[in-house]
Amino acid sequence: MTMLLDKAIAAIQQLPPEEQDAIATLILEELADDQKWDAAFAQSQDALTILAAKARADIRGGKIKHIGIDEL
Repeated sequence: MTMLLDKAIAAIQQLPPEEQDAIATLILEELADDQKWDAAFAQSQDALTILAAKARADIRGGKIKHIGIDEL
């Protein structure tokens, strides 16, 4: 465990139980969300590869027009 995490946990331990539980819930939800994102991203690699290949082909084929921010 890092020193910063140790310091955070020590500070959390000084809080009332309800606040400790609220912080713990936030941390656990964040970790679960990160796991879902990692899984979704890992499963999308084939689709991303296909899209990137199409974008490169469109650039080579002259189908892409470079414009500035004012032209959007």
